[in-house]
Amino acid sequence: MAGNVLFIHNNFPGQFGDLATALMERGVRCVAFGQKHAPGVPGVAMLRYSPPRGSTEGIYTLAVRPESDLIRAELTYHAARRAVESGFVPDVIIGHTGWGETLFLDEVYPDARQVLFPEFYYRADLDVGFDPEFPLPDELAFLRLKAKNLTMNLAMSEADAIVCPTEFQASTLPAIFQPKTRVIHEGVDVAAIKPGPAEPFALDDGGVIAPGTPVITHVNRNLEALRGLHIFARALPRVLAEVPDAQVLVIGRDVQKGYAGSPPDGLTWREYCTGGLDLDPERVHFLGSIPHARMQAALRLSAAHVYYTYPFVLSWSVIEAMALGCYVIASDTAPLHDAIEDGVNGRLLPFFDVAALSDALIAACREPDAARPLRAAARATAVEKFDAAQGRAAWFALLRELGLPI
Repeated sequence: MAGNVLFIHNNFPGQFGDLATALMERGVRCVAFGQKHAPGVPGVAMLRYSPPRGSTEGIYTLAVRPESDLIRAELTYHAARRAVESGFVPDVIIGHTGWGETLFLDEVYPDARQVLFPEFYYRADLDVGFDPEFPLPDELAFLRLKAKNLTMNLAMSEADAIVCPTEFQASTLPAIFQPKTRVIHEGVDVAAIKPGPAEPFALDDGGVIAPGTPVITHVNRNLEALRGLHIFARALPRVLAEVPDAQVLVIGRDVQKGYAGSPPDGLTWREYCTGGLDLDPERVHFLGSIPHARMQAALRLSAAHVYYTYPFVLSWSVIEAMALGCYVIASDTAPLHDAIEDGVNGRLLPFFDVAALSDALIAACREPDAARPLRAAARATAVEKFDAAQGRAAWFALLRELGLPI
């Protein structure tokens, strides 16, 4: 065996699926801790836990998140002790810091090296308060935000190395953690996710969108304002009016609570963001969550793919769209600066400028050939910066530095 690796992720595999599979192929024994709903990875032994309770009712408001993290940390501590009793001791721990699980593992595995993955460090100048349409609920909002970092800071103080997927996400970490931070994006399989011929796209109502139709796509796991659904939706009525044959495919779950919380009045985010807008259901299709292959088929039809986001985590979907050679029209916000250069491999537009987005979409539908150079450059960027093989190689190099014999 080439050593033992313990993965910690509330929803394992999360960002670690490709890495876990690649390590097992090299003879590494992999075990993962996660909650009972975690999908897991074939070949990786899973130790699951289920919190017996949430935060204490009536607890001091700034302690709600730290208490939840500590509950999960204790459960993981006990799971780790059981793993030791069964004969598993990791050489390296690779853990997501988002839910507190890694906090006490050094007490069980004092000799294990720790690589921690702080996906996002919460700060008052980033996503929270970014959008004036959604004012902060009270004066403690920023304090609650900062309190979410408490257990993450403690965990990172014990880390041998820290990995962030993008330069922007790494830049959010405090200066004290920067010297041991590496930027390694897990990447996408650019050999499999690549441009290809557009094919007829069957709709749920029995209709079919033919190749050559001006199609606009928008993809996110959850449809919500943090990912710009309200701006996108408000740009569409003029596009539909001025491009009579345009079709719109919107992929993602309609939720009442997303990364940015909940919309007003008990609505779902889709209801809130599309309320009062004239969006012809025969032309604007909300597809929900669909199989990955069908999503790629939709993107291959796309005349323009819209990806907007608050200053937050960069989505896999935009990287896949670039790998597929889409013409990406994105928001000029910090996460996109790691992927898109305006006018070179896509467009970056002011987040709140609805008219600018309408203009760009109308032009993309009317003059699809104009975006050919940007499409080719988007694909080239995905291959150069976001190839999963490069991500694996960077992870392997780091793990060798930490003594894993791979």
